[in-house]
Amino acid sequence: MSSNICPECNQKYSGYKWCKTCNSKHFQNDFNNWTSGNDKIDKFIQDTQLNADFEWEVIEWIPYDRFKDINQIGKGGFGTIHYAKWIDGNIREWDIENQQWERYPKDKEVALKKFDNFVNFNDVLNEMEIHLKTRAQSASIRFYGITQDPITHSYMMVLEYAADGNLREYLKINFNNIDWERKLYNLRELSYRLINIHVLDIVHQDFHPGNILSYDFKNNMYISDFGLSKLIGVNPSNPEKKNIVGVLPYIAPEVLSGGEEYTKAADVYSFGIIAYEIITGFPPYPDIPHDKYLAMKICNGLRPKIPFHTPKLITRMIMRCWDARVTHRPTFKELYDELYKYYKDYSNKDSEIVIQTKKAEEFSANQESTNATTTTPLNYQTHPQAIYTSRLLNFSNLPKSKNEENFERELEELTKSMSNLCPS
Repeated sequence: MSSNICPECNQKYSGYKWCKTCNSKHFQNDFNNWTSGNDKIDKFIQDTQLNADFEWEVIEWIPYDRFKDINQIGKGGFGTIHYAKWIDGNIREWDIENQQWERYPKDKEVALKKFDNFVNFNDVLNEMEIHLKTRAQSASIRFYGITQDPITHSYMMVLEYAADGNLREYLKINFNNIDWERKLYNLRELSYRLINIHVLDIVHQDFHPGNILSYDFKNNMYISDFGLSKLIGVNPSNPEKKNIVGVLPYIAPEVLSGGEEYTKAADVYSFGIIAYEIITGFPPYPDIPHDKYLAMKICNGLRPKIPFHTPKLITRMIMRCWDARVTHRPTFKELYDELYKYYKDYSNKDSEIVIQTKKAEEFSANQESTNATTTTPLNYQTHPQAIYTSRLLNFSNLPKSKNEENFERELEELTKSMSNLCPS
């Protein structure tokens, strides 16, 4: 029998070793044997099981006692992350002979995202739904199912365990071992993930390095934490509260000032700040309080200082991302095309991106060799009020966003000087 044919119904598989017709029946036959205790969550899980064309599209209700070695590994603005081992492992295919799901690997490492009790249940469900949509676009980390803490009764998302952690922690430990080719690759990958989110008409709204995860940053990275994300155009007649939530340095100035709604261009602004962090190793504004005064300065055009030896092609790209003129920012498709060209050109030693990055690397090497007391760039001091987790920002009467006095002239000069080098 062909490996593409289901042995149960003799029809073609919908996915690898996956028959949607037969497997939806297997799931449906089991619906009365479990419940999350919440009708909305039950329906959400059941819908994924009935409509899955591939095994990775399935999520399931997982009793809490099927996890072991549980311990907290992180805390965000609205919940905690726990490490655990899933005793059974995830569903792979239907075992016809034994009439049960075949699961592997056993004792699978997973992350449990537990929501704080004050988080609105509808927001929890919204995050789960959006995470599932973005996973289908390969933009977010694998979502296996839902469980419930038996003590607090908080629902928890069961997610793929990101062994390398988040981007901020990764940079803190590994920055000095990341060369320019790797930086370009990471920026390209990140822009690709955001293309796939924006194509769904979803804006992230809380995009920062703490929400960028990987089990191997050398090869991939994924976006997480869609708690603030929304589908553009949903409930336009509903006057939602204008509360601004997030990590201050990554929030676009037009959002901070309250002048505009959060748009795709605001995610691009956040990308620009993250790109600065990837190329320098520094988080934005680590040595000052993240308070209303910083918010005012950002609205008035303050941006992190890009080191002068940074490749001009990259400097221009970052400046375009954090331009206060929203319509001047590139889309993620434009960013991806530009970064793809730079990464592709990296194999040509005479290309402009190679020439510029080599100069940057030589400058950094000279700085280290000529000053024996120079510490690694990541030995920075963080101000106790520099907060890099999401929170409610109750700032009022902020000025309308604008660029600093010389910003537009500098960007224009960069663009003119590179008009024959940059991708069209």
